[in-house]
Amino acid sequence: MKTYQLEIKWGVIFTIALILWALLERLVGLHSTYIALHPTLTMLFAIVAIAIYVVALRSIRATRPEFTYKHAFISGGIITLVVTVLSPLTQWFIHHIVTPDFFTNAKIYAIDAGIYTPAEADAYFNFNNYLWQSALGALVMGVLTTSIVAIFVSRNNIQK
Repeated sequence: MKTYQLEIKWGVIFTIALILWALLERLVGLHSTYIALHPTLTMLFAIVAIAIYVVALRSIRATRPEFTYKHAFISGGIITLVVTVLSPLTQWFIHHIVTPDFFTNAKIYAIDAGIYTPAEADAYFNFNNYLWQSALGALVMGVLTTSIVAIFVSRNNIQK
């Protein structure tokens, strides 16, 4: 377990950043007054996510003499695994502590804007659905981000 302490640390840092992002969204009104902008502006977190992966993998690389693409990918994969495992707890915290009215507000907006019928809004904007979306999203986006960032932060050891 000690071997992966840095990866676990960065997975927790990523999770904290995600919670702080949700808090920022709530404070600027993206979970209420400006909820129409939420789907678009929430994607800006991708910049933060990529930055965290870059800093994390560079930090890990600094402690390891050999850090090939494979090593970088494994480290990023472990970070992704930590974020994915923590995603249900993260979603609970966001939707019960940070912004408990998000689903209600999102349903009202989606129905009023004609995006969803009431039944469709109920089916989409609920805690259970967001649990699955966050876990799957964390896994898919984490692996994708890792595979790209690992190219740039790895030390390519050329065999002579």
